[in-house]
Amino acid sequence: MRVTEKGHVAMPKEIRDRLGIGRGSEVDFIASKAGAILLKIETGGADPVRTFDDWASRAQTTVDLGGMTTDDDIEWLRGQRDDLDAR
Repeated sequence: MRVTEKGHVAMPKEIRDRLGIGRGSEVDFIASKAGAILLKIETGGADPVRTFDDWASRAQTTVDLGGMTTDDDIEWLRGQRDDLDAR
C-alpha cells in the first residue's frame, strides 16, 4: 500500500471484510519496535487500546492451554520425535 500526500492509506477489501471494518468504523495504529499494528476500535466497549504494551497485557490472559506445558504444546504441534531412543 502507498500513503497518499494527505497521509491516507487504502485498506484492502479482504482485510476490511475479515475485521468487520466498514464506513464509519474507527481504527488506530499502535507503534511497536517492529513497525505498526492496525487496531479496530470497538465502540461502546472497554477503553480502547492505545499502546502495544496495553494490547499485550490484555491479550496475555486470553489463552487457556488447559495445563499444557511448552514441551507438551510443541509435541502437539510437531508430533512425537522419532529421532530419540524410545527406551
